[in-house]
Amino acid sequence: MHNLLLAAFNFGLGALLGAAGGLLGIGGGLIAIPVLGYLYGMDQHLAQGTALVMIVPNVLIGFLRYHQKHRIDLRSAAAMVVFATASSYVAARLAAGISSGGLHTAFAVFLVVLALYFGWPKRSSVAHDDVHASPPQRIPRAAFPLLGIASGGMSGIFTVGGGLVVVPALVSLFGMQQTRAQGMALALVVPSALVALFAYSQGGHVSWAIGLPMALGGVLSVSWGVALAHTLPAARLRVLFCLVLLGTAGGMLLAPHGSIQKKGLMTARLF
Repeated sequence: MHNLLLAAFNFGLGALLGAAGGLLGIGGGLIAIPVLGYLYGMDQHLAQGTALVMIVPNVLIGFLRYHQKHRIDLRSAAAMVVFATASSYVAARLAAGISSGGLHTAFAVFLVVLALYFGWPKRSSVAHDDVHASPPQRIPRAAFPLLGIASGGMSGIFTVGGGLVVVPALVSLFGMQQTRAQGMALALVVPSALVALFAYSQGGHVSWAIGLPMALGGVLSVSWGVALAHTLPAARLRVLFCLVLLGTAGGMLLAPHGSIQKKGLMTARLF
């Protein structure tokens, strides 16, 4: 009975995170990582590896839904995937050697910097708030390796960094529409997430018993989040994206990593 209740709870948690991930184009892992730390006392490595179990199917389904709404340039995405996949594996192996506390702090600081960058007013922001904006401009070929390496590196280290790097870059540097950029980012993140999951599982940093029910819940809800994203104005979606980043980072920085683990272990006993 205990295991059944725990599985049902994780399924519901995955459904909430999947909807949020579909809405923001991040696969739900951004929120899942600190939540797993609070609820189960997981260290940063285990939380990131377990979140990947849910992230992989979520980003795949999310990409397919975004592709239905906006035809993603698969050739451009494939050009970046090659570099992203290689850098993701290398970064994931390197992340395993970083202390859990250091990785926890680095993750929170990364979210703050990204939110400030993405939320900073830009001259072109007004032109791209309309969901019916013209097709995005062509991305220079020289940008493909750089975007791929940056995306894969962040995915390998933080498991969710790939999409968070690509979306702001595509919107602010290349004038791409917010929802189209989120779809492109998901196309890029799918193989990187698979490679990162393999690397984390090799290091024993995955709880399959928690991750699999969450993944099932996320699979059933991510499409709803994607549909909701296409009903919101781009400006509102961008603000929501930044608020989630700042809120998650604030919670992680205000609570010391050790206290999160202790609180999580106490909460886990309730189940």
